[in-house]
Formats: sequence, C-alpha cells, structure tokens
Amino acid sequence: MRVAPDWLARLPKTELHLHIEGTLEPELMFALAERNGVALPYADVDALRAAYDFNDLQSFLDLYYAGADVLRTEADFYDLTRAYLLRAHADGVVHVEIFFDPQTHTVRGISFATVLNGIRRALAEGECEFGITYRLILCFLRHLPESDGFATLEDAMPYLAQIDGVGLDSSESGHPPQKFARLFARCKALGLPRVAHAGEEGPPEYVWQALNVLDVSRIDHGVRSLEDPVLVAELARRRTPLTVCPLSNVRLKVYERLEQHPLRQLLQAGLVATVNSDDPAYFGGYVGENWRACAEALGLTRDELLQLACNGITASWMDAADKARWLGVVEAM
Repeated sequence: MRVAPDWLARLPKTELHLHIEGTLEPELMFALAERNGVALPYADVDALRAAYDFNDLQSFLDLYYAGADVLRTEADFYDLTRAYLLRAHADGVVHVEIFFDPQTHTVRGISFATVLNGIRRALAEGECEFGITYRLILCFLRHLPESDGFATLEDAMPYLAQIDGVGLDSSESGHPPQKFARLFARCKALGLPRVAHAGEEGPPEYVWQALNVLDVSRIDHGVRSLEDPVLVAELARRRTPLTVCPLSNVRLKVYERLEQHPLRQLLQAGLVATVNSDDPAYFGGYVGENWRACAEALGLTRDELLQLACNGITASWMDAADKARWLGVVEAM
C-alpha cells in the first residue's frame, strides 16, 4: 500500500451504492429467523457463509431474496440498518445513500410503511449519533414487469417526502433499462432524481439507455462503459458519476482478480468514479475494506485516493454546504 493505513482510515468517505438488504450478515439473519419463526435451509452460520460462493449475479440474487424473508417487522428493518451504520461509522463514512427494495418485501405481505419506517428511524438516529447524513433511494426490481414498478410507485405516493430518489436494480441480463421508460418518465414528472444499475453484467448499450431513456443522474456500476470509447467520452462530458463496487465485481466474476479491476482506468479517462460496497455482507467487504483492498491491489496513489474521495462527495446528493465542508476536509489531508 502506498499510503499509511491510518491516513486512509481517516479519509472522509461516502457510500452511494449500498443495498440495505445486502448488509444482512449471517449472524443477524439467524437471529431474525429465530425472532420471527422463519426456518432457514442452513444448519448454522458457517453453512450459510459457505453458500456465499457465487458464480454470477443471478446465483447471488437467489440467496439474497431467500435471506430477505427473515425481515418481517419494523424492528427488523431498524436492526438491519442500525448494524450497517455502526460499520459505516467505523469505516469513516460521513454520508450514505441507501437503496431499498420494497418489492422484495411487499410481495411477502410486508407493508411499505413497515419497511420505510424501520430504515428511516435508524438513519435518523445514525445522523444524530454519528453525524452520518443520508438519502434514501427506492429501487425497482428490473426482473419484474414494469407494471409491478408502477404498483410500487403507487404504494410509495403517500411517503414521497421521505424518499429522495428512485433506482433500478436486480438482474441486468435480459432486462434493459428501456423496459422501464414509462415508469422513469413518471418518476421524473414527480420530481424524483433517478439512478440505475447498468454496465456491470449488461453491455455499454444499457448505460446509453440509462442515460438517454431513463435520464439518470448517476450510473450504478458502469464499469463496462470502458468497452465503448464514445460512451466514455460522453460520460466524461456530462460528468455522470459511476458508483463502482470493486469487491462486488470480483465476487460476481466480472473480473477474476481485484488487480484486474479498471478503477484506475476510469479515473484516467476523466470519469467521476466512486468507491462503494454494494451488498457487503455477501461480497466480503464493507466500504472501508473496498478502499483498503483497492489501494493495495491497484497501488493507488495518495492523489488518486483523494480524487476518489472528492468524487464521492461531488457525486452525492448531500446539501451544497455539506459538500463544501467535506471537500475542504479532504483537500486539507
């Protein structure tokens, strides 16, 4: 590592690509299963961890959705979010923008309000206790029909004041962004900022669709954009942020080894790349570990790490005053 570990630990970090359901650690999963009388198909925590050897995005999602079944009450969603914030605070995170997937829960009979209230209560407490500011992003599941997304948006209507934007996640393969053109147009009309997963398993064309059809302000993942030089130039021109998740990309076999990850190439291409953890309970590292692992495996310099930190702040939806304050802290390091 080219920088001191204590310096990297103190560097103010943002987390802009974090699925709260993906922070469900095996220990908490078993605890919630016992609390709610849910039978898990694993003998113990070790057996569950052994299942975290994924071949691709779909093999991960199968386990992800099964694990989410233990989340039943507002207290469960509060405990899940609280556990994440404790880890984020330890990693030096100062601002989080959390994805949640209401469709994963409402299909099981869990009310929208139950999910939202538990998550937001923990986020509000985390801001008071740790100073971690936050935004909350409702994600639509792209493997489901657009009509299901419209139904979820209808469920969300009474709570839009508590939702800061919308996103698109789940399986990329076979589910192009343009499938949700009408839904995202409706969200735009409602004044909701928009982001979308694209260019992880999906091709650069999916990134183009997210930009031009869904009119998003950020691309979640986006690493395959490098395959299209015209797209790279357009992303650089627009200053469209990419919320990159290095350890996730390796765990899901987008890249075989972290040393092959193109994070540095994204920076060198003038793109607003940021570092995030995605689904850290499943992918072996929260955001601090993503920073440490990338610094070591890619030999990132102090200047490159400072640029990544500044990118995370400028790409965020935090208030202008908070952005200025944290950029000042980073620039003084």
